[in-house]
Amino acid sequence: MNPRQALRSVVRWAPLEGDPVERRLARAANVADLRRLARRRLPGGVFDYIDGGAEDERSLRANVEAFARVGFRPRVLAGLGPVDVGSQLLGRPLAFPLVLAPTGFTRIADPEGELAVARAAARAGLPYTLSTLGTRSIEDVREVSDGRLWFQVYAWRDRGLLREMIQRAADSSYEALVLTVDTAVLGRRERDVRRGFTLPPRIGPRTLLDGALHPAWTLGLVSAEPIRFANVAGRSVGDGTSPVNLSDYINSQFDPGLSWTDVEWMRSHWDKPLILKGVQSVEDARKAVAAGVEAVVLSNHGGRQLDGAPAPFDLVAPVADAVGGRVAIICDGGVRRGSDIVKAVAAGADACMAGRAYLYGLAAAGERGVDRVLQWFAADVRRTLTLLGVASVADLDRSSLSRG
Repeated sequence: MNPRQALRSVVRWAPLEGDPVERRLARAANVADLRRLARRRLPGGVFDYIDGGAEDERSLRANVEAFARVGFRPRVLAGLGPVDVGSQLLGRPLAFPLVLAPTGFTRIADPEGELAVARAAARAGLPYTLSTLGTRSIEDVREVSDGRLWFQVYAWRDRGLLREMIQRAADSSYEALVLTVDTAVLGRRERDVRRGFTLPPRIGPRTLLDGALHPAWTLGLVSAEPIRFANVAGRSVGDGTSPVNLSDYINSQFDPGLSWTDVEWMRSHWDKPLILKGVQSVEDARKAVAAGVEAVVLSNHGGRQLDGAPAPFDLVAPVADAVGGRVAIICDGGVRRGSDIVKAVAAGADACMAGRAYLYGLAAAGERGVDRVLQWFAADVRRTLTLLGVASVADLDRSSLSRG
C-alpha cells in the first residue's frame, strides 16, 4: 500500500453541516457547554439575569455542589433486561422523572420563549410549568401544546386578578396550580444591580453596544412583538411594556403577608392538584401535608432569593422520611444531568424540576436546544440506571447512593 492509499484508508471527510443551529449543537456535549454557548450569544445583562443568584451566590453554587457530594453504589451482574425510566407524578405517567420549572420573562432568551419550551416538553412527555410572569399567555401556551401544563402563581395583592388567572388556567385545562411561597420580597440579585438591569432591557449606551456585539439576539428582539408580562397584559398592575426594575415591581405587587390561610384560599378557588413551590424545611413540609396539598417543591428559587438557604437535594431525604409518601416531593435546583435526577429519586423524591438547564439550551439554540437538553437527560437517566444495575426508576432507593 502506497502512502496515498494508506492515508485514504484512515482519513474520512466529515459531511458538511449546512444548518448553523446543528453546527452549534454539535459543539455541545452537556448543559455546561450550552451555558457557554448561551453566554456568547446573549448580551451580558441578559445572561446574568438567567445565570445569576442572590448576593454572594452561595446557594446558587450549593444547589449544584449538593449533587456532586453524593456518589453511587453500583451493583454488577444484575441480569438487567430493558431499563424502564418512566415514572408517575400526580397519578399520571412521566417519560422520566422531570418537570420543566417556571421561568419568568423567557422570551429574553429566544423570541419563541415559553411556546418553544412547552412544545419541547410535550414532545418529551413531560409537564411544563408556565410562570405568572411569563411572556406568553396561559391561552397561547395551551394553543401550541397538547401536553401536561401546570400554572405557577404568586400571591398578588390584587386577589381579583389572581382569581381571574386561576380561572383562565382551569378553562385552558392546566392540570396543576403551583403556588410559589418563597418570594415575600425579591432577593437581592447583585449581578442585576451592577448592570442596572430592567425587564425588558432598557436601551442606553451600554445596551446599544452590547446589542451590537450580539447581533443575532438583537435582531430577534427587535423583529418580534414587544416583550411583556403576557398574563397581566392591560391590567392596572403593569405588564412590563415599559422597562421595570423587577425588585420594585415584585415588592409592590406581591403580598408579603402570605400565610397558610392563603393556601386555604387557593384551594377554595382550585379543585385540581395544588403544589407549594419553595418549601425549605421539614417543618413546613409537614404543614403542607396538613394543608392538603398534593405536592411540595423543595426549592430555594434557584439560589435567587435567600442566600444561605439549604440546597434542595439535601432536604429530599429528611422530608421524605417526615412526610412518608403522603405528598409528592419534587426537588428543584441544581439539576444539570440526568444522573442528578437519579440521585434525587433514590433519596426519596418523586421527580425533579429544572429551569436554568433548559434556558441555556433555549438561549444557545432555540427550541432545538431545549429538545437536546431533554434528550440528554432522558439518555442520562437510562444509562445511569443501567450502570447502577437498577431495572427501573421505581426500584431506586438510598442503597444506590454513597455519601463521602
